Amino acid sequence: MEALIALAGLVAGISLALALVAMRRRSATEPTQPTVGFDVARRVVELMEPGAVVVDADDSVILANAAARGLGVVRGRELAVPHLLRLAATVRRTGQRQEDVRLTAELLGAGPRTVGVQAMRLDNRGTVALLLLDVTESRRIEDVRRDFMANVSHELKTPVGALSLLAEAMQDASNDPEAIRRFSARAVHEAQRLNRLVRELIDLSRLQGGEPLPERNPVSVRVVIAEAMDRTRLAADARAIRLSVSGAAEEVVLGAEGQLVTALTNLLANAVAYSSPGTTVTVAARSQSGFAEIAVIDQGEGIPPGDQARIFERFYRVDPARATATGGNGLGLAIVKHIATNHGGGVRVSSQLGAGSTFTLRVPLAPDLALSPRQTQEAHS
Repeated sequence: MEALIALAGLVAGISLALALVAMRRRSATEPTQPTVGFDVARRVVELMEPGAVVVDADDSVILANAAARGLGVVRGRELAVPHLLRLAATVRRTGQRQEDVRLTAELLGAGPRTVGVQAMRLDNRGTVALLLLDVTESRRIEDVRRDFMANVSHELKTPVGALSLLAEAMQDASNDPEAIRRFSARAVHEAQRLNRLVRELIDLSRLQGGEPLPERNPVSVRVVIAEAMDRTRLAADARAIRLSVSGAAEEVVLGAEGQLVTALTNLLANAVAYSSPGTTVTVAARSQSGFAEIAVIDQGEGIPPGDQARIFERFYRVDPARATATGGNGLGLAIVKHIATNHGGGVRVSSQLGAGSTFTLRVPLAPDLALSPRQTQEAHS
């Protein structure tokens, strides 16, 4: 991003210098006779994507394009941001400077923005050019990456540290077969947890990286439900939780079957992990406004209202202690969200404390396409 700002600054700087020269030439002519050079330079600056402002030695605005005014940094012939005034004063001494400036919501009439500013001195008379590029999104992505790496490092420490301690314990207990069996069972559990974390990190990285979907085909919702339930049945049986399907699930969507199965499996696994033994987890499908909606309904404890808006964030866990006990790492729902988004759909949650939760996966219905003979047989088997 810094390279992009520098390149934009170079182009804009040349244009602004031309505009400044043209303005000075104009000042030596009749005020009513603007030069062709000035008009051309002004139009070039006006068409530039970065915001551009030129101020004189008294900080009066000589030139400002629409992009700069749209950012709210110019009011009439004055700079409206004190930080930019201080930056201009610094550049008169140093010649050039680049930094980020935070623009407030009050200034913009919208949410706050981060602007990368490249300031340069254009002459020895105190004239300064300020070039502004909205870098809010790129800075947000950088922050997300930093948080992601910090979270990954933290999540990896637990299973890796546990495996190291268990290996030492097994070494010390080499003459105790019972202890070896106990420690090795725990080591297998931690290794599986580590394997699951790495696999989900890879899946999430691919989904977030904009990797195109595999070839889209007509996919039977019934097949997706059946496969996801098969993958979850062992965990459900271990906790005496009944899996149930409500409705015929005749819908057909256009997408990547493997990813849709993964998304629904994650929702089912989440429901099983947070349901009480002896309860039922139900899957129901229906068509609604051009979408297939697949709902996973549990009879668990429910999710506090304050947590519902955040549960699809990476590594977010409502109850970290319970998530650790169940092997959860806070990535499953984030993967569901990205799969749904990549299919042009979405996922939502409805929950009430003490009454359970309903997660609904929405995927656009396929056009009126025929299923292959194999898919037709699977859909009705």
